[in-house]
Amino acid sequence: MQHHLSTGRLGLNAWRAALRTVRAWGRIFYLGAASGVLLLSPSSYGRTGRQLLLRQVYADTVPILLGFTVLAALICLVITRIVVVTAASYGLSRYALEMVIRVLVLELIPLTAALFVAMRCSIPNGTALALLRENGHLQALQRAGRDPLREEVLPRVLSSIYASLTLAALSCAVATVTAYLAVYGFNTAGLPIFTRLFGQVFTPPVTVLFVLKTFFFSLAIALIPMASGLYEQTAQRAGQPGQELSGLARMFAVLLVIEMASLMGNYY
Repeated sequence: MQHHLSTGRLGLNAWRAALRTVRAWGRIFYLGAASGVLLLSPSSYGRTGRQLLLRQVYADTVPILLGFTVLAALICLVITRIVVVTAASYGLSRYALEMVIRVLVLELIPLTAALFVAMRCSIPNGTALALLRENGHLQALQRAGRDPLREEVLPRVLSSIYASLTLAALSCAVATVTAYLAVYGFNTAGLPIFTRLFGQVFTPPVTVLFVLKTFFFSLAIALIPMASGLYEQTAQRAGQPGQELSGLARMFAVLLVIEMASLMGNYY
């Protein structure tokens, strides 16, 4: 009898966990669709809407731009020197630069930029959104006839997407310049070889996959923390210690799936 009760309890817990997972993903997709509709709506770009969007984009992008650029340049310089010296010791110098471009520009930099923006901007914004919901601010906006999604959620989603795309593009350019300088120094002798090699790596299909990967990275780090802050209960109210970490787990899982899909598309 006790065995049947424990088995039934396990099945019930599994069913509830599955329902929570489906509900969470449904909310993420709903928030993405609602944000897309608001982004395409002219009413979101009135005077007040423009001020909210520009203020949030500036606050989430400009303060981290210089620091991340310097960090990306240092990381690229160190990794480039390690790869070049290691390849030279094995007699594979002609493959070193291609490896640097593939590892840094194609794979590492977009993921690093997305994670940096997630830790610096989107996760804190999700926490701030949860606090606004707990304090009743979002409900007060709704009672006043104003749209909480347009005023509080959309600026945070758009700023995270913009910051992720901006940092990825800037850091890829910095990584490219750093890789060239680390190999050829401050001269233009290696520019034709480097340009031809860069074109061989970034073929049209690879470029399309790179752009799609970067865009989906930005969507993941923008929407998932916002959905968690907007809809999920805190751990104290839900009675589950791991409730607040479920959104982070989903975000990292999505980033991993996107990166794996990109690797399969590029190398298989």
